[in-house]
Amino acid sequence: MSITFSPTSAGSVGMQNPELATSFRRAQWRMLLAAMFCYLFFYTGRQTFGFAIPGIQAEFGVSKAALGWASAALLWCYAIGQAINGNLGDKFGGRRVMSAGAILSFIMNWATSLSTGIVSLSVFWGINGYFQSMGWAPGSRLLSNWWGRHERGTVYGLYTFAAGLASVLSFLTSLIVVGYFQLDWRWIFRLPVVLLLLGGIAFYLVARERPEDMGFVSPHDDADDADKAADAASDGESSFARYKAVLANWRLLVAGLAIGFQNAARYGLLVWVPVHFLGANWAKADAAAAIDPRWISIALPVGMAFGAFSNGWVSDRFFNSRRYTAIVLYMVLAAITSLYMYTIPTSSVYLGMVVLFLCGFFVYGPQSSFWALCPDLVGHKRAGTATGVMNFCAYLFAGLGEPLIGHFMDTQHDTSLVFVVVAVCAALSAAVASFIRR
Repeated sequence: MSITFSPTSAGSVGMQNPELATSFRRAQWRMLLAAMFCYLFFYTGRQTFGFAIPGIQAEFGVSKAALGWASAALLWCYAIGQAINGNLGDKFGGRRVMSAGAILSFIMNWATSLSTGIVSLSVFWGINGYFQSMGWAPGSRLLSNWWGRHERGTVYGLYTFAAGLASVLSFLTSLIVVGYFQLDWRWIFRLPVVLLLLGGIAFYLVARERPEDMGFVSPHDDADDADKAADAASDGESSFARYKAVLANWRLLVAGLAIGFQNAARYGLLVWVPVHFLGANWAKADAAAAIDPRWISIALPVGMAFGAFSNGWVSDRFFNSRRYTAIVLYMVLAAITSLYMYTIPTSSVYLGMVVLFLCGFFVYGPQSSFWALCPDLVGHKRAGTATGVMNFCAYLFAGLGEPLIGHFMDTQHDTSLVFVVVAVCAALSAAVASFIRR
C-alpha cells in the first residue's frame, strides 16, 4: 500500500512558487505529525481502566456491573465534553484546547489513583472523561485547517492510526505496570499518563493553528464549490449558529447514529477484552503457557491501529472519497470476525491472537472515514463542532454498553459474551451507515 497525495493540496501557491509549495508541504506534515504524536499518548489517560478492574474489584469488593457504571461515567462525561469542546476548538483553536486537555487529564488520572471507594473513583474518572474530550475534536479542527478535502481520508486515517497506536501503548504500559513491575492497580493511573503530559506540552510548542499563521495560503482556496459555499456561510458565525448548522445536516446525524453503534462495539472490546484474558487469576500467569494470556490482548489495539489507517486510505483510493462504502464494508466484516472470536477458547493462543487482531482491525477501522465525513459534510470551519457532535453520539452509545456487558458477565459468568454484543453493534452500525451515501 502506497500513500499518495494530490499535488494541488499545497494550494494555488504551488503553481506560483514551487519552493514555497515545498515548504508548505513540510509544514502540513509537521502539523499532522505533531497532532499524531500528542494523540499517541491520550489513551494512556482513559483506556487503561480494563486492566485496573480486577484489582479494583479485589480491593473495593464491587461487581463488574458497578465498574461498568464507573466506566460509563467517563464515557458520558467524554460525550458531553465532545459536544462542548469541539465548538471551543473552532472558537479558540485546536492547539490550545488539545494541549490543555492533555495536562488536565494527567492531573485527574492521579486523582483517580487516590480514590478510596467506587463513588470517588467514578467521580474522578468522570471528570477525567471531560478533560479527555479536549483532544480529538480540537486536533481534528487543526488538521482540517491544513489539509484539503481530497486528502482528508488518508490524513484522518493517519491521525486515527495514531489513536490506534495509543491503544497499543495504553495496553502495553498497563501490562508492564501489573505484570512486569507487579504494582497495584493505582499505578496504572499514575505511570502511563506521564507520556500524556509530555505529549501535550510538545504539541503546544510545535503546532500552529492555521497555514496563514506561518505566511502560507490556505489549501481551501482550491476547494470545490460545495466546500467553498459551506465555509463562506460559516465565516464569523456564533457558536449557536455553528451548532444549528451542524445539527441541521441530516447525513451527519445519521453518521452519528452509525458511529454510536461502532463505538459501543469498540469500547466493549477495549474495556472487557483485558478482563476476558486476565481472568480470575489476573496477577498470575501460567508458567507452562507459550504466551502469557494477558499479552494476547495486545493483538486487539494493534489491529485497531492498522485498521484505522487502512479504512481512510481505502475510502480515498478505491471509493472516490465515498466514506459510507468503506464504513459498511468494515463493519460487516467486524460482525463476522467477532462472532468467530466468541467460539475460540482462551487456550487457543495463536488463533485467538489472529482473530482478535482482525476484530480490532475491522471494528476500529471505520473511525477514520467517520471523522473525514465531518469537514466533508459541513466544511472545514465547522469541523470541530461537527466532530464534537458526532463524538458525543459515539460515546453516549459506548457508555450505554459498558454496564450492560458487565451485567451479562456477572449473571452469566461468561466473559466471552462481549464478542456477541460487539457483533450485534457492528451489524447495526453497518445497517445505519448505508443511509449516509455521501
